[in-house]
Amino acid sequence: MSRIGKKPVVVPQGVTIAVGKDNVVTVKGPKGELKQAIDRDITVEVKDGEVTFSRPTDQGRHRAMHGLYRALLANMVKGVTEGFNRKLELVGVGYKAANQGNVLDLALGYSHNIIFEVPSELKVATAQEKGQNPTITLEGIDKQLLGQVAAKIRGLRKPEPYKGKGVKYAGEFIRRKAGKAAGK
Repeated sequence: MSRIGKKPVVVPQGVTIAVGKDNVVTVKGPKGELKQAIDRDITVEVKDGEVTFSRPTDQGRHRAMHGLYRALLANMVKGVTEGFNRKLELVGVGYKAANQGNVLDLALGYSHNIIFEVPSELKVATAQEKGQNPTITLEGIDKQLLGQVAAKIRGLRKPEPYKGKGVKYAGEFIRRKAGKAAGK
């Protein structure tokens, strides 16, 4: 049984949810609007300030889709009301980040700076405080897009296990390895 799929999504004040043709769900809220196409086998019902999902059979595919679409819609509702943010830290000597609008300029120890264009749906901010690692903050209403962009930025220089240098998520634990054993 899908425990997640059975749980109804509560619709807060100021959020409207509409199910259009071809099972496309539109969520509008104070921060913006998101759309998601839902599999035709899953039925979506909006009533009394709650959204419920149901599946036709107990097949593995239907059970998987049931929980998936419920979770996606819950993320959409949270996104248009509160929004999401992700913080990245640059750990390493000489690692820097600067932004002009939605264009990130990253110095990550390569022979050249990396210019990374962030999608217009997201807001980006960089900070460099004395004694702290440079940070990049991404904000937006689409959790999937936010996670994808953060993963791409992290992928430019993943944290290495010996010194921990690289781009990491704030609060991420890097598993460290011991270096070479001493001489003789």
